[in-house]
Amino acid sequence: MTFDKVYQYNFPTTIRFGAGSVKELSNYLKNNDLHKPLIVTDSLIVQLPFFKEIVDDLQKHNISVEVFCDTHKNPVKSDVYKGVDVWDNTNRDSIIGIGGGAALDIARAIALRVNHREDLFKYDDLIGGDIFVTNEVPHFITIPTTSGTGSEVGRSAIIADDETHQKRILFSPKLMAKIVFADPLLTMDLPPFVTAATGMDALTHNMEAFLAKNPHPICDGIALEGISLIKDSLEKATNNPDLESRSKMMIASMMGAIAFQKGLGVVHSLAHPLSSLLDTHHGLANAVNIPYGIAFNIEGFEYKFRRISRALDLKEETGVAVVNYLFELNSKINIPHKLSDIGVREEHIETLADMAIADFAHPNNPKPVTRDDFKSLYLKAL
Repeated sequence: MTFDKVYQYNFPTTIRFGAGSVKELSNYLKNNDLHKPLIVTDSLIVQLPFFKEIVDDLQKHNISVEVFCDTHKNPVKSDVYKGVDVWDNTNRDSIIGIGGGAALDIARAIALRVNHREDLFKYDDLIGGDIFVTNEVPHFITIPTTSGTGSEVGRSAIIADDETHQKRILFSPKLMAKIVFADPLLTMDLPPFVTAATGMDALTHNMEAFLAKNPHPICDGIALEGISLIKDSLEKATNNPDLESRSKMMIASMMGAIAFQKGLGVVHSLAHPLSSLLDTHHGLANAVNIPYGIAFNIEGFEYKFRRISRALDLKEETGVAVVNYLFELNSKINIPHKLSDIGVREEHIETLADMAIADFAHPNNPKPVTRDDFKSLYLKAL
């Protein structure tokens, strides 16, 4: 496989992958009789040269562009409502999400709300709200700019309550993008920290999906290959990026998102409260917690860790070797080993443990996790 060509994949949706694939966007819109997209992104991306090039190209093809970027780092309900107000007031015909997980989650939630106007959290999948997603959604396109969440190929959006910061999941097959333009060139100028944190998010998705208790051999195979690709590319993509390493990370990120339809686990339930309580970058929260959460799962699942260690090409095929690899990788990409290094203090632990036990991810962990377990893991990581 070479990395200077555009390939098409159809799993689970149509993916135009490769350097320069985003240049196909204007023709795609015109061929689908779409002329007034709402672009949903964030306040940093709108300032970047590649974003301006995308908008300029659309305008050259007589496509009217409206940009919404008034959003939070960790998405909240009011972000979605403001975006829908822009949709209503500007007569749009499609939605394009451009960015990392936060921007794509907000874009997907806006797509849901356009034709579903009851309280947004009525559609929370955790309370069975997916059955109320009955109307059509606007034509929805995703363009990832990081290699982490893989949200571009997903069917759900995680949105928090503005006041309580509780995270809700909006889910429906209707929310899958019609097409993804996955162009690794858009990630070439990401700073090392963002590359490292989002890359560890992708690794967490793949590892937790493989370990998740629900049987799904297809996802297991995808997750193991995703782990292998990240092993080959994350350190280089962070410290000395080239097209190959960036391309492998983008593929691995999408693979993680496909695989975790099987479920996630303890690491994500450790990480989500950090974003809610302390506004910690989600990828960073996963990156610091993953060695501790993965270690928790070794006993009783040694056979799974043998397969992970093979995917990582480790000399010792043990869970301890996998955990040591994770600490070493974090060091190589300048991720701290301790929660205290990212603003967590002992006074936060009780609240974090309460939030973690209430989180939606750990019920799919291969072994049960109690509140005391979460408290103990936080203290080990502190």
